[in-house]
Amino acid sequence: MIATPDNDNNYDGPMVFIIIGKGYETDGSEGVDLHVMLRAPDDDTAVREALNALAEEGFIEADLDQIGMLTEVPDEEPHASAYQGALEGEVAIIRFR
Repeated sequence: MIATPDNDNNYDGPMVFIIIGKGYETDGSEGVDLHVMLRAPDDDTAVREALNALAEEGFIEADLDQIGMLTEVPDEEPHASAYQGALEGEVAIIRFR
């Protein structure tokens, strides 16, 4: 994985992205609201890695609505743990039911 940003933003901290969307585990299902947190060099890579992780978790389709970069460490769970996992190279998927 590339450790430095592959763009001109020159952000000093780790680039941890949060992607908000909905995942579908079966055809015609209502879907599950999701937040995906991961570290990536740019937003295109973040989206690709998020989609790959969702596929590995059994989602057959996903609608990704928003992407942003976290500039502060979240202090509430489950996002605080997900952020720490992202810093360690994991792709954290938070499901809301």
